[in-house]
Amino acid sequence: MFGLDLAFFNWELISKFVIKGFFFSIQLTIVATIGGIIFGTLLALMRLSGIKLLAVPAAVYVNGMRSVPLVMVILWFFLLVPASFYALIPGGGNYRAEISAVITFVAFEAAYFSEIMRAGIQSISRGQVNAGRALGMSYAQNMRLIILPQAFRNMVPILLTQTIILFQDTSLVYAIGAYDLLKGFSTAGKIYGRPEEAYLLAAVVYFVMCFGLSYMVKRLQSRIAIIR
Repeated sequence: MFGLDLAFFNWELISKFVIKGFFFSIQLTIVATIGGIIFGTLLALMRLSGIKLLAVPAAVYVNGMRSVPLVMVILWFFLLVPASFYALIPGGGNYRAEISAVITFVAFEAAYFSEIMRAGIQSISRGQVNAGRALGMSYAQNMRLIILPQAFRNMVPILLTQTIILFQDTSLVYAIGAYDLLKGFSTAGKIYGRPEEAYLLAAVVYFVMCFGLSYMVKRLQSRIAIIR
């Protein structure tokens, strides 16, 4: 059909080219999600602190990152960060593209997770905040024990949806030569002389994974709505 030959796609191809890239894409997604949530929460708390010295830099960072395409940020970090920085990391010189991708995604996704967490924190009733203060809790205790646990629960579906988008965006590290899932398919297509089939199969894999994860998030969202 349309001159496509998918017979070249076999376990040997998967084990040699695809699995390596798949594992890096998953690792990048997990690390960027965890790092993005941690730094994003800190940025959200800075913006909600009411202290200009904290709120203004956080707002500039978040709005700045959200206004620039991710692929440009990836290229900035890869091209502008000096090679001496990667030399400080054991084996960093051999994995410059991968390390640069991790740093970029954590820094970039923190801006998006920050907005999600800020909305989650603001969704909590002011009555609960005032109740915590009435009990003598400090701002930090109030956030840690009352506000953040509820905000995380409310934002779980949105956080997971952003993680799915993050996984899709990992394909952009192809621009700096990092060996991700898309790079694995591309390399196999070039070696076997079947680039069209390789990119088609890559699209199918991304679609199946993201559609399946989106369906699971939808089911989870329905359960959370029932609990509420």
